[in-house]
Amino acid sequence: MATLSPWVVGSGLLQVALFVVGAPLLLGLMRTVRCRMEGRIGPPIRQPWRDLRKLFAKGRTQPERSTFFFASAPVVLVATTVVVVWLAPLLSTRVSLAGGSDLFAIVFLLLLGSVALSLAALDTGTAFGGMGSSRLMTIVALAEPALLVAILALAASVRSSSLSTIIVGTLHHPIWLATPQRLLSFAAFVVVVLAESGRLPVDNPATHLELTMIHEALILEYSGPDLALVMLGEQVRLTFMLGLLANLFFPWGVSLSAAGLSLIVGVLALAAKVAVLGIAISAGEVAMAKLRLFRVPELLAGAFMLSILAVLSALVIA
Repeated sequence: MATLSPWVVGSGLLQVALFVVGAPLLLGLMRTVRCRMEGRIGPPIRQPWRDLRKLFAKGRTQPERSTFFFASAPVVLVATTVVVVWLAPLLSTRVSLAGGSDLFAIVFLLLLGSVALSLAALDTGTAFGGMGSSRLMTIVALAEPALLVAILALAASVRSSSLSTIIVGTLHHPIWLATPQRLLSFAAFVVVVLAESGRLPVDNPATHLELTMIHEALILEYSGPDLALVMLGEQVRLTFMLGLLANLFFPWGVSLSAAGLSLIVGVLALAAKVAVLGIAISAGEVAMAKLRLFRVPELLAGAFMLSILAVLSALVIA
């Protein structure tokens, strides 16, 4: 089968390796940009990798009476994220598993990682764990449908839920990028990325205030290698969301053959697009305040309405 050629399998493995290695560096770049814009020097770009190395060298602890949910959640989070990266058309439109880049499969795997982390927080039996889990599920309940419908608006143009088909169709019809459904879908997608990755204005990744934190409340009981896996999974997840956003709405540079020079161009193009998006998010956070918790559902509901409008626009234009 053509999809199982060595070039295609190799590009999938290269894709996973680049995201696992590059995700902490992207987070370091975003932190550096924010620090410089705030007038601070900040840590070096490679600091997230230093933190991960330090955590992997420490011992593992587990709360009393916690079950296998607590111990398995970091592994499930990293595994589902790596599988999503392997399946998605990020460097090339040709993926290792035929049909693996289907929109519904990607969204389901992303949701599975969030649910695993939420169950682990509940499993600790702490007040903060339950609070963070409740808040996360509220966000996921609105963010995942908005993501699904936003990409469905793009799928209406090619009559397929395959992400590869959507990207190929966009490359062959660049005028689609200026259509109303694309602009509406892009706005909804950006809000979903901020919500899924716990960035401002939905959550402040630098806060440790008990009454305001969402993501930090989920991982308070983790330490050592488990905490390192959770942090790595979240970093790869953020990088994946930015890569998917870049390829769906700015698909230039994506390889159509997964071979030779085109694959190298795909690597460079994806790295540049993800870095630009990461810098843009960091720059926006400097001038942005965190929303009150009860206003977050309103923001995500607005993103869902934008995605619905995008689908209606796609149907009217079609």
